[in-house]
Amino acid sequence: MSPDPVADESAGSASASGESPASGPRRRRVASSTLKRASALGSGRPATIYDVARAAGVSHQTVTRYLNGFEGIRPETRARVKDALRALDYRPNLNARSLNSGRSRRIGALIQEIDQYGPSKVLQGATAAAREAGYVLDVVAQDVSRRTSIMAALDLLSEHDLAGILALSSTDEMTRAFESSRFGVPVVICTEPDDVTSGHPSELTTRGFPGLVRHLADLGHRRFLHIAGPTAWSSARNRARAYEAAVARHGLRSVATLPGDWTARSGFDAVMGVPGELGATAVVAANDQMALGAMLALTRRGLSVPGDVSVTGVDDIPDAAFFSPPLTTLRADFAAQGRAAVAALLAQIDGGESEVDRTWHSELVVRESTGEAP
Repeated sequence: MSPDPVADESAGSASASGESPASGPRRRRVASSTLKRASALGSGRPATIYDVARAAGVSHQTVTRYLNGFEGIRPETRARVKDALRALDYRPNLNARSLNSGRSRRIGALIQEIDQYGPSKVLQGATAAAREAGYVLDVVAQDVSRRTSIMAALDLLSEHDLAGILALSSTDEMTRAFESSRFGVPVVICTEPDDVTSGHPSELTTRGFPGLVRHLADLGHRRFLHIAGPTAWSSARNRARAYEAAVARHGLRSVATLPGDWTARSGFDAVMGVPGELGATAVVAANDQMALGAMLALTRRGLSVPGDVSVTGVDDIPDAAFFSPPLTTLRADFAAQGRAAVAALLAQIDGGESEVDRTWHSELVVRESTGEAP
């Protein structure tokens, strides 16, 4: 018999269980003691919901309700269950849940450019959101050089019983391929929409770039140079337009926009390829890797950063704080994009609305690569 009836754990049910106000602290002490004993068992077998229930001092029905996202559980009870799940390293049996619910608990994820920072962080956020909702993400990487690879990936995913598919796209070509494909299950195409065609620009372009350019203008910079990402990426086009609009808004001058491909090498080549004088005191790169390459090129040209030229990036990759000098950059919340896409897909699986929330946060992170204009 479980320590508490289900009614004890749901909001507004204290009277049904006969619980007195004084009994709450006693149960919390017992649950804490039980949790310590259970976490130290080391039985070698996976924990079950019954183990979690005993450790938290609740009923197994309450644990099931918690795992299914039931909201009517008291905060203190919810906290005990969460602590017990963590202490016992509980992992849900997705096969059993699929049998009980009559539907799959697996989501297929199609992704390209997984070696790039942005797409990899989007996938990380999507994986976490799926796991928290009780789903497993089956990831299949796409070969962007072959359009037919999407068909091979769909054939591979069709061998599995999927609840839905998350199509993570970075380029226009792959987005068109996804949009023209027949999936047979609910699908959400996760891509950064083009600001011009979608009419819903992200915070990165509406607040991030204006704030970045304003930061440089406040330091006295008047002549700018932009290193852009590949034009086949909507995110690169959005960043280039946001840069140009922000420079124009402040009455500043953009001396050039140089092409890049997201790599440090392309940032290096772009700056080294400028003939004669650079003509700018601030370089705004569309991502951190290209900013890294630009800083090396500036050094090779006999210029100091930020003494002669300030340099900024976008993304705030983990290494950005350890560049020489540490990089001023726009931090983008890619994980939130992945989470939002999974939320939209789960809503569609459940028969609800499936629009992706695009209120992704961005933040200016000021470090030592920017300084006063010479």
